[in-house]
Amino acid sequence: MSVDDPATRIHTAVAPAPDDVVVVKKRVSAFAGSDLDVVLRSLDATSLVLTGISTSGVVLSTLRQAADLDFDLTVLSDACADTDPEVHRVLLEKVFPRQAAVMTTDEWTDAGH
Repeated sequence: MSVDDPATRIHTAVAPAPDDVVVVKKRVSAFAGSDLDVVLRSLDATSLVLTGISTSGVVLSTLRQAADLDFDLTVLSDACADTDPEVHRVLLEKVFPRQAAVMTTDEWTDAGH
């Protein structure tokens, strides 16, 4: 699938504003093959909140690379999903907490974010 494929288009309901930065994700990790790290560093970002459709793919790969890049990480457990519920559970309960805070969206919101 190429970046010109209709399936890769941003839905109009969440379309970026003209001055928003858009990073094109090209690999499983959001960092691999993109300028995401450069963009985040230029914004002085030090922490990231991760969500995603593939807990065992995109979220895991992005989390591991972001941890290696020394970002402070949070994973929103109820904003992630995976086709394998057991893999999803193990990642959220056993793997991710080693490198990230894992919490629900309500917990994150209640904490003032």
